[in-house]
Amino acid sequence: MKHEYPENFARFYDLLYEELRDSVDKNFFMNHIQKCKGKVLEVGVGTGRFFREALNRGVDIYGIDISESMLRVLKEKIKKDERHRVSLQNIVDFKFDFQFDLIVAPFRVIMHLPEKEEQLKALDNVYEHLKPGSEFVFDAFIPDLKILQEGIDEMTDFEGEYEPGKKLKRVVSNRADLVNQLIHVSFRLEWEEDDRIKQENWDVPLRFYFRYELEHLIERSRFESYKIYGDYEGHELDSNSKEFLVVCRKGNEC
Repeated sequence: MKHEYPENFARFYDLLYEELRDSVDKNFFMNHIQKCKGKVLEVGVGTGRFFREALNRGVDIYGIDISESMLRVLKEKIKKDERHRVSLQNIVDFKFDFQFDLIVAPFRVIMHLPEKEEQLKALDNVYEHLKPGSEFVFDAFIPDLKILQEGIDEMTDFEGEYEPGKKLKRVVSNRADLVNQLIHVSFRLEWEEDDRIKQENWDVPLRFYFRYELEHLIERSRFESYKIYGDYEGHELDSNSKEFLVVCRKGNEC
């Protein structure tokens, strides 16, 4: 299932998520990426929130994404002779003629896969592209039961300026389909341009997971071992955890 980022969501993505996400997950993923001495793949590379910094630090990193609009933004930020490193591909069926020493899928990539069949295909495809002894790292949020029941209605989660004197706002609503474990999220961007307020909307479903479901899913895959942490500092899962941080390891014997 493909949910293309609209043009202006891609245009403003860096500004939004530098404020909303960098302080949350950037250190965790960048530490994993920088410690890797071989090839790294970032799934859901987007506009390059991690990718560009890793590339500038000399990491042998590649990136895939399903959004053409996001990749267009990214390619404008990197040198032409490095653009071969990013490609329009899906985690379920991407292909490379070499394997990686680390694959990461930050910021809810796995939650864009609603069906268990494609979740398993994604895990097994990642497994095939890892060298023996290497890891796949991804995250998902732990569902807030109150939000699942009540939803969110017209909450402003970002308000600022994208250029001096030009305002940008993002408003989010959501509602849950409990039977199918989907959160239907509606985003609205509003920004000042050409002496008027412009607007763009984007609706996207996110598949939410619970702990034992995630464990059963990974155990059905080809990964030999895994560990689920409860936050980006690597603490154990407990009743106060807000995140699933999943590290899957491919065995040394193939």
